[in-house]
Amino acid sequence: MTLEQLRIFLEVASREHVTRAAEALNLSQSAVSAAVSALEARHGVILFNRVGRRIELTEAGRLFVPEARAVLERASAAEHVLADLGGAASGVLRVHASQTVASYWLPSRLVSYHERLPRVDLKLTVGNTQSAAQAVLEGAAELAVVEGDIALDGLTRHRVAEDRLVLVVGSRHAWADGRPIAPKDLTESNWIMREEGSGTRSAFEAHLVSLGIDAGMLSVVLEMPSNEAAMAAVEAGLSATVISSRAAEAHSTSGRLHIANFQMPPRQFWALHHARRHVTRALSGMLELLEEA
Repeated sequence: MTLEQLRIFLEVASREHVTRAAEALNLSQSAVSAAVSALEARHGVILFNRVGRRIELTEAGRLFVPEARAVLERASAAEHVLADLGGAASGVLRVHASQTVASYWLPSRLVSYHERLPRVDLKLTVGNTQSAAQAVLEGAAELAVVEGDIALDGLTRHRVAEDRLVLVVGSRHAWADGRPIAPKDLTESNWIMREEGSGTRSAFEAHLVSLGIDAGMLSVVLEMPSNEAAMAAVEAGLSATVISSRAAEAHSTSGRLHIANFQMPPRQFWALHHARRHVTRALSGMLELLEEA
């Protein structure tokens, strides 16, 4: 079993299509098929069912996917350590960020980082707070930058910025006129919410608890996977949502959305890395830059 065979297996598994996997890997179809067949023959197991021109993972293949991914991630980590020991910061730094951070705060810092450490290849993946933190725990990323209070065993946290949530509504909503909104009024509106795992949603729900309000009492009509989608839905209807003031600024300035008169406490942006993995020079450089900000 070779690392190349594992890499090919995972690409085929993710696409369930040999030709597309070969194109993504810049290999011939025959080379990809041979690598998979060699894995199966060497260990006497069938990883894929061939159904006409399609293939699909067998149960054995599904069980093998996380193991193969873990081996490649550990190999990559070992490579990073050797590269780090060899001199100046270089190699790849995989950063996962939640949407608010990735869209409105992190980009300028990534540019500054590239200017400082041009030999490091930055790879940014955008998700939500929960998925970004999980990527660091699983070894799929060296660093997560997220919003909201998250504490998971095995992660080290660094506070890097402060943010504030705001309640926003469209022009036709009753709260658009700037009237003060009491906590009891929150149950009178329909709501657009970010998806489960979003730092924005978690922070809002925690604030509701502090006000003595059960989040389940809100009339949630839609869940959206991004700030932009949530704002577009609010702009088009009579619902409210809670998002970062950084995300709301451009829309409120244009008059498309209105920031309602409801105060919310600040929240923090956090940089997370694995507590027991080697901190490379590439990662250390990023942490230093983010903490300067």
